[in-house]
Amino acid sequence: MTKHRVYLGLGSNLGDRERNLLEAIRLIVEQVGEVTRQSSFIETEPWGFQSDNSFLNAVVLCETDKTPREVLQLTQRIERSMGRRSKTTSGYSDRPIDIDILLYDDLTVSEPDLKIPHPLMCERDFVMIPLSEIKED
Repeated sequence: MTKHRVYLGLGSNLGDRERNLLEAIRLIVEQVGEVTRQSSFIETEPWGFQSDNSFLNAVVLCETDKTPREVLQLTQRIERSMGRRSKTTSGYSDRPIDIDILLYDDLTVSEPDLKIPHPLMCERDFVMIPLSEIKED
């Protein structure tokens, strides 16, 4: 069975943010695949909306046998199980957990609800700083 390398961006700005990130990572291991690298947690200001709650962000590298579509469905299920409501019209709001697929092998996907590499990741320090900490190349 082929293992794929998927980088996932994680963020939380509601509740016990560190516990939320650790729980999301545990659920990723349980449902998506082995987490082989994990960045440190960094605190950042909200991006794309106003909030008094700052974020805790991280990036993990997960080795999985799942397809990109399956990874998307599983990470969305994890978000819902942790109390994430559906996205707002702007797409950005306070949330206990957010999980984004950043990279999946060297694959490019452009579907209405799935874009790989993540189209905004290079504009976001809260993604690029932890990603550069764990990405090998």
